[in-house]
Amino acid sequence: MTKVIGLVAATAAGRAAADRLADAWPGRTRRYAGTVAEQLRAAWSDCGAIVCFLAVPATVRLAAPLLRDKDTDPGVVCVDEAGRYAVPVLGGHGGGANGLAAAVGEVLGAEPVVTTGTDAVGRTPLDSYGSELGFRLPDPTAVAAVTRAVLDGAALRVEADAVWPLPPLVTAAPAPYTLAVTDRADVAADLVYRPPSLVVGVGASRGAPADELDALIDAALADAALVPESVRALATADVKADEPGIVEVARRRGWPLLTYPAAELAAEAVPNPSEVVRAAVGTPSVAEAAALRAARAAGRAAALVVEKRAAAMSTVAVARLTPRGRLTVVGLGPGAADLRTPRATAALRRAAVVVGLDQYVDQIRPLLTAGTRVLASGLGAEEERARTAVTLATEGHAVALIGSGDAGVYAMASPALQVAGADVDVEVVPGVTAALAAAALLGAPLGHDHAYLSLSDLHTPWAVIADRLRACAEADLVVSLYNPRSRRRTAQFDEALAILGKHRPASTPVGVVRDATRPGERVVRTTLRALADDPSIVDMLSVVVVGSSRTATVAGRIVTPREYRWLP
Repeated sequence: MTKVIGLVAATAAGRAAADRLADAWPGRTRRYAGTVAEQLRAAWSDCGAIVCFLAVPATVRLAAPLLRDKDTDPGVVCVDEAGRYAVPVLGGHGGGANGLAAAVGEVLGAEPVVTTGTDAVGRTPLDSYGSELGFRLPDPTAVAAVTRAVLDGAALRVEADAVWPLPPLVTAAPAPYTLAVTDRADVAADLVYRPPSLVVGVGASRGAPADELDALIDAALADAALVPESVRALATADVKADEPGIVEVARRRGWPLLTYPAAELAAEAVPNPSEVVRAAVGTPSVAEAAALRAARAAGRAAALVVEKRAAAMSTVAVARLTPRGRLTVVGLGPGAADLRTPRATAALRRAAVVVGLDQYVDQIRPLLTAGTRVLASGLGAEEERARTAVTLATEGHAVALIGSGDAGVYAMASPALQVAGADVDVEVVPGVTAALAAAALLGAPLGHDHAYLSLSDLHTPWAVIADRLRACAEADLVVSLYNPRSRRRTAQFDEALAILGKHRPASTPVGVVRDATRPGERVVRTTLRALADDPSIVDMLSVVVVGSSRTATVAGRIVTPREYRWLP
């Protein structure tokens, strides 16, 4: 959410709700004085999105005279007087109103009401397909026609020059409609999306006219059957950063101007180096080298599709990038749906491929967008799942690798990031850990310094685990034990309790939580001695929290004080 959001309110309840949004989004909202019509007109002119604390019919009547263009009008969300619902009224996809309604709902506790067709049936909207990657979208009329067919059950055939990290679509071959993702001009399809796959590199003598550069660029693109809509940037050498003709071309076309030091450009291998150019600017290539350097920075690889072309005072080359895929490692939380973060849910819905343990995949299947490819496997295949997810992301796909709790705590982030290279974008979405969920059920046992330890010796020798446990016991840390005890591995848990018992009283509070926040949840508060006498209540689905010497049971709840001394 990056747009400035206008807040329009007519009543005391509406103004109070607007205050809550303003407090939650500091610096991101704008308030207005006057009648609601005056507020809406002012917000319409200088905000990218608007939240109206008004009835939907009233908002529609006020907004109708202001409507100009679906692609530029702000997204509008209505919130009712009681704050129960957040309803996207205008710009559900393109204006971001659907996402804004969800964000409003998180702050106000309102239920987002999504009525756009594709969202309602769990399909990727075609009018924003690839927009987060910078795609130029097809004609809205064509999008509307194909969307109607998709809502009636039609599948799509997708043709793409390269694999981009796009959300899923329901596809088939053959199919009645074709969707193309291409920078080529000679492609016919029902919908053609233009990805930002090209970089134009330019060189110029001092005083080279913008019109000459423009004509040279147009000819280079046309001769290669490439479209200017797919050009993401203009690139050149640092010494040409203020060349008037180059600056003017970038301004005319709305392309960012990227510049690079001569030493960086000299390191690029190009087909047409020039010693004359090297003598003049310190690099044997400007146009070809700058195009390749900028394209490689934006993708995972790059290649020239138009070699250097020259006019009287300027040169041009064009490079195409190979897109970078996206790997999102998602922590699902301890199990309860309301403890899964909104960011995790959003990541799952935009993933084209989901990789995970079969039981975790079953938890989130209802969230997935139609057409999502699911790769589920059984217990004990963590490294294989990580490698599969990284491989698919490296190929260019949008991949979500899922795990329970937090993705970085005894979960999938570590094995994935051990093998992921710099040629893939990685995001880790945090989640509520099993220890945090268990601690919340027990009281406040993690109120001071604490440690997590896994008792599984599958990847770590038991002698190492025991040494770490002794260190935690000697440091008087609260200890959360993961993977504590299996049917066959019981002696290690007994030894762990004995190690802890040497450094803290037998009466030390201990909590055992099995299946935290899931069906069948069980919470037991006991003591170190009692658990050592009967450890049978602990299994691999349990988290065991052993208090420090300062932990106590207060009104039936396990509490570790924040201070080093116990409060009176």
